Amino acid sequence: MTPKEFFEFAKKHKAGMVDLKFVDLLGTWQHCTFPTEFLDEKALKEGLGFDGSSIRGWKPIHQSDMMAVPDLETAVLDPFFAKPTLSVLADVVDPLTREEYNRDPRVIAKRAAEYARKTKIADTAYYGPEPEFFIFDEVRYEQNQHTGMYSIDSAEGSWNTARFEEPNLGYKPSYKGGYFPVSPTDTQQDIRSEMVTEMQKVGIMVEKHHHEVATGGQAEIDMLYAPLVEQADKLMWYKYIVKNVAKRYGKTATFMPKPIFQDNGSGMHTHFSLWKGGKNLFAGKGYAGLSDLALHAIAGLIHHAPAILAFAAPTTNSYRRLVPGFEAPVNLCMSARNRSAACRIPMYSPSDKAKRVEFRCPDPSCNGYLTFSAMLMAALDGIKHKMDPGKPMDVDVYELPKEELATTKQAPGSLAESIAALEKDHEFLTQGGVFTDDMIETWVQWKREKEIDEMALRPHPHEFHLYYDC
Repeated sequence: MTPKEFFEFAKKHKAGMVDLKFVDLLGTWQHCTFPTEFLDEKALKEGLGFDGSSIRGWKPIHQSDMMAVPDLETAVLDPFFAKPTLSVLADVVDPLTREEYNRDPRVIAKRAAEYARKTKIADTAYYGPEPEFFIFDEVRYEQNQHTGMYSIDSAEGSWNTARFEEPNLGYKPSYKGGYFPVSPTDTQQDIRSEMVTEMQKVGIMVEKHHHEVATGGQAEIDMLYAPLVEQADKLMWYKYIVKNVAKRYGKTATFMPKPIFQDNGSGMHTHFSLWKGGKNLFAGKGYAGLSDLALHAIAGLIHHAPAILAFAAPTTNSYRRLVPGFEAPVNLCMSARNRSAACRIPMYSPSDKAKRVEFRCPDPSCNGYLTFSAMLMAALDGIKHKMDPGKPMDVDVYELPKEELATTKQAPGSLAESIAALEKDHEFLTQGGVFTDDMIETWVQWKREKEIDEMALRPHPHEFHLYYDC
């Protein structure tokens, strides 16, 4: 879209405002809104200034000036503003050098996609994420020197079967019993359908939506696969729409991986394949209908998984989900159909076009730009070095003898372990200048100082149960 077409689009929809959105290091949208009449072709080309020192993990105060350059191809009508407003995504550049900012996740994703093309291994990487989330009726939390608590509630919560509701009609999904029930047990059909409708308005193609396994309002909406940057953009819209539609209904949505104790957490299983010249490079005649290239790519994902998880499972809460017993993909191996393996090969369709790997470790708290980029770089590394994925695990791992299970590599058990793995293993990410040492060092420092260390300082409510009378 040219600047002229952009302004014509705004005029057609009577949009008096332009909302500029960009993503911060951790994966949250930031925005600033401008009257359309304030903008001209020069402003759209050069970008609009903002204070980079106020964005998490970015610039120091003495180097704070930055520019957000709109990508006009991303312009759509924002579905949540009362006044017609064009939303457009932006890339961040340095105002003096005009270089793309190496800590801008969208810039990193663009570099990863370009690097794949330069290797001549593939020209397109496709992603089909399946984000899960919870829709609650209320959330309360507090942490200070003398109080530490959280409380969530949902009319669907199994814990509310005895609650006074004038009247209580029951129909509450049991723990781990929320997968695919019809109404009246599934109370959120209309909310999810409205979320899908809003997603379609901004160009997201949705395959399906349904209630998920956990009680208390767990949901899933699946997007059709798309190329790396495009899909990461859509994931940002997805989260934005889910939260805002939930708010319309007087509810609250969260992508926190494990908000409910002793029930399933929210993952983001991500389907992935490499293509070249319109051909799926993952289709072949090997194990599960895969090509040798696909097996090498899977080996790269398995080999680098601990480091990838520093981006794909990036919160301390992520590792409340990655534990055995809750369909958690803690086993770093591949398998056709087995959902406890980190890399599963879906067998729903025999078509070559459908052949892909499902990387099951990510969760929806992640920054899609960084997670998808890290997956691509690991896969390319596996292909370049012809890595071996090892023997597939096509058995129920929870029935294996402990001795045999001990030989299977496991996912990190904490964010601290994943961050340590990233420190040791990140050369594959810096190939072609996709990720930079500066960006990785910043990520590691932020996660250690702002999250891991902060969690370690605070008493846990369960510790009072365990130790108060010691």
